[in-house]
Amino acid sequence: MRDTVDLRHLRQIICGLDEGVILIDPDQSLLWANDAALEMHGVAGLAELGATVDEYRSRFQLRYRNNHRLKADDYPIDRVVAGDAFSEVVVEVTAAGDDNPRWVHQVRSLVLNDADDDAPACLVLIIQDVSARYEAEDRFEQSFDANPAPALVCRLSDLRFVKVNQGFLDMTGHDRDDVLRRTVYDIDVLRDATDRDLAKERLSEGRTIPQMEAELKLSGGGTRLVIVAGQPIDLHEQACMLFTFADLEPRKTAEQALRHSEERFTRTFQMAPVAMAVGARDGHVLCEVNESFLRMTGFAVDEIVGRSLGDVKLWDDAPTRRWIEAAIDTGNDLRGHEARIQARDGTPIDCVVSTESIRLGDDDCVLWAFQDITRRKATEFELVEAIEAVMKDTSWFSRSIMDKLARLRAPQADNDGPGLDDLTIREREVLALICRGCDDKTIARTLNVASNTVRNHVARIYSKIGVNRRIAAVAWARARGFDGSGVVAERPRRETAA
Repeated sequence: MRDTVDLRHLRQIICGLDEGVILIDPDQSLLWANDAALEMHGVAGLAELGATVDEYRSRFQLRYRNNHRLKADDYPIDRVVAGDAFSEVVVEVTAAGDDNPRWVHQVRSLVLNDADDDAPACLVLIIQDVSARYEAEDRFEQSFDANPAPALVCRLSDLRFVKVNQGFLDMTGHDRDDVLRRTVYDIDVLRDATDRDLAKERLSEGRTIPQMEAELKLSGGGTRLVIVAGQPIDLHEQACMLFTFADLEPRKTAEQALRHSEERFTRTFQMAPVAMAVGARDGHVLCEVNESFLRMTGFAVDEIVGRSLGDVKLWDDAPTRRWIEAAIDTGNDLRGHEARIQARDGTPIDCVVSTESIRLGDDDCVLWAFQDITRRKATEFELVEAIEAVMKDTSWFSRSIMDKLARLRAPQADNDGPGLDDLTIREREVLALICRGCDDKTIARTLNVASNTVRNHVARIYSKIGVNRRIAAVAWARARGFDGSGVVAERPRRETAA
C-alpha cells in the first residue's frame, strides 16, 4: 500500500465505476472513496464519510432489512477490517440524526495483499445502491397485501408458495401458514383449468400464463369458479410466479338468476292470452312475438320477426304510427292507448296498446301488449245507439229496464267526481224529470218555464257532471241512487198574455 504508483493506478481504474468503492488501511483509517461511494452516503468528500472506521460507524447507522440494528462488529466495514470475506450483504443506511433509512446498500468485501507476502495491503468495500429495487419490492409487497383481489406468489425453483394475500385466504378459507408450507399442486390453483396443459408448460418455463377458468378447492370442501392468470416476477432476487384470481361465483350466480328469469319471462310471454311482441327500441324491429299475436293478426313468425311494425303496415294509418313511434323514441311508455291496427288480410282491429321498456341481454327493447277490443267497441256502439233510440220515446218503456240499461253504461259512481250537492235545486228538478224520461217540452210544461230555460239548465247539468248525452246523465244519477222521486211536483201552467 506504500507503493504510490500502484495506488494511483488502482484509483484510476475504480474512479469511473458505477459501484461505490471505499479503500481502508489495515490500521482502520479510510484511505479513499470514489464519487459513487460518496454519493451513496450523501456526502461530498472523504472527510464527511469519516477518517476512521469508528467515525464512519458514528456517522451512519446500519440495520438489516428486518429492522434489526447492526452491532459494531457486524458493520461491513468492521468485518472487512477483521479479515472477514463476504458477498451481497444487504443493509439499510441511515445518516446520523435521521429517523428513516435513506439508502439500501448491497456490500461485498475484497482484500488486496502485498506482492511479497500474504499480509493485507488494502481492504476494499464494494457497494451497490439497491435502494430503487428494494423500494419497488416494498411497494409491491404493500400493494400485494392491500389488494383485495386474491393473489399468491410461488417460487419457480421448487413451486412453493412464498406469499399469499388476505384476499386469497378470505376466498378459500385457508390458513396463511398452511398455504406457505405447500406447493402449486398441493393447493391446485390450476384445477380443472380451461387449458391446464398450457398452464403447466408455461409454469415450468417461467412464462406468462394466460387467463383461463379454473376451480379452486376450498378449505371447508367444495370448489369456487375463478379466472386464474400467472405473471413471472423477481422477488428478493428469486424467480417467482405471481398468480392472480378473479372470483366468478358472483357472476355465475347472476348468470344463473338471469337465465332463470329469462326462462320464466319466455314461458309467460308465450303462454299469455294477450297478443304480445318484443322489439328493439331503435328502429322498432320486432325480435319475438307470441302465439296470441300471431292468431290475432294472422301473420306467420317469419313474416313479421326481423321487420318493424311500420314495414308490415300493422298500424291502420300513418299518423298513428308516427305518434306512437315518436312516443317510444322519446323514452315514454304507452299505457292503455287506443289504436287501430290491421291484420295480415287488412281487417281492422281495435286495440288497447301498452308498452314497457325492458333490457334483453345488452339491448334496450320494448315489450308491446295489444288487447283486442274490437268486439267490445262494436257492442258498446250498438248498445248506445239502442239506448239513445229508446230515450227518444220512453213513455211506454219500463223504468226498471231503463235503469238496467243505464247501469250497463256506467255501473259504478265515481266517488271522486261531482255529486248531487253540486247541483242547484232547480238543476236537481230538471235531472229528476230527465230520469223519468221527460223531454225538454215536457220538463218546460211541468216546471212552468220556457223551453230555452230548460235547455240552459240541461247544458249546465251536463257541464257539471261531465256528460254530453241524456242517457249518460240518467246513468250518472242512477249510479248515485237518484231517481227523482218526490223531488218535483207538476206546477200550474204559466198564464200567457191575451
